[in-house]
Amino acid sequence: MILDANVPGAIDRAAQVLADGELLGLPTETVYGLAADAGSDAAVAKIFAAKGRPSDHPLIVHVAPGVAGAVPAAVARFADAVPAWAEALMRSFWPGPLTLIVPRRAGVGAAAAGGQDSIGLRCPSHPVAQAVLQAAAALGVHGVAAPSANQFGRVSPTTAAHVASEFGDGLLVLDGGPCVVGIESTIVDCTRGVPVLLRPGGIARDRIEQVSGLPLRGKDELAADPRASGTLASHYAPRASVRLMAAPALQTAVDLLDTELAQAPGGPPAVAVYARSALRSRSARIVQRRMPGDAAAAAQQLFAVLRELDGLGVRLIWVETPPDTHAWEGVRDRLQRAAAE
Repeated sequence: MILDANVPGAIDRAAQVLADGELLGLPTETVYGLAADAGSDAAVAKIFAAKGRPSDHPLIVHVAPGVAGAVPAAVARFADAVPAWAEALMRSFWPGPLTLIVPRRAGVGAAAAGGQDSIGLRCPSHPVAQAVLQAAAALGVHGVAAPSANQFGRVSPTTAAHVASEFGDGLLVLDGGPCVVGIESTIVDCTRGVPVLLRPGGIARDRIEQVSGLPLRGKDELAADPRASGTLASHYAPRASVRLMAAPALQTAVDLLDTELAQAPGGPPAVAVYARSALRSRSARIVQRRMPGDAAAAAQQLFAVLRELDGLGVRLIWVETPPDTHAWEGVRDRLQRAAAE
């Protein structure tokens, strides 16, 4: 069921669900998460089972914020020997959409970490998420594992209704409104002496380098990356096949399809198109949605649009390839994974 986070008692009820070892649909600024007590291997196992996710694919642990400008106290419960420059990233970008992979404290969070000796930590900025995390901490839940609240590999949810459509009435979903960032957090590995970007998101590369005082390396530059959430080659995929094309190729494809559909003008939508460019089409069976020209706005609506277009029953979704710039890196990454076979 969906519970409005503004209803009196909603936060306490959600925190109690976590303390009871059950699952919760939790809003964050990035996407909605499927949350459970990160300190309970049994509770974490329910996440893997509900999502159909391999148990060796690690989850991100969300912690409550600390005093302004300080590293949250819960970090010390899950992490060991955190580098000073990683703490600087925490103080600068938390609460916010940045996940840091750090050495895991022995005996804690093994299931959430997928059995690795490192663990991903994040402090969300969404006020509802923060309130739930703080209330849960008072009940003994000091970290919450919360991957995206969808079936494994599919399009991430950015509204409470998206989560309910994935898991039905058996899951309590706390409604905190549409997610304002819209794509998952940036992930930086902090276990190898230098920051390594494992997944791009909304935090720009140059800001990470400026705060850490170190160059941000790419994951292909160093060997033996730790496994991290949302980094499989194929991920974030709708049921329809996604194809990325440059604007001229996309217009050519639409022209060819227009000619083909002219022979059978009636019927359901044949193809959905999501593009920044204004494309010409004569067929009502080619459904178009306009992608914003601003990277942050495109990220905010990306998953919601993919879900909407997928819901039309089309077999193909054609998307204009995003610009090859740092600002668009997160959107480009998600679309490339959605389009991977």
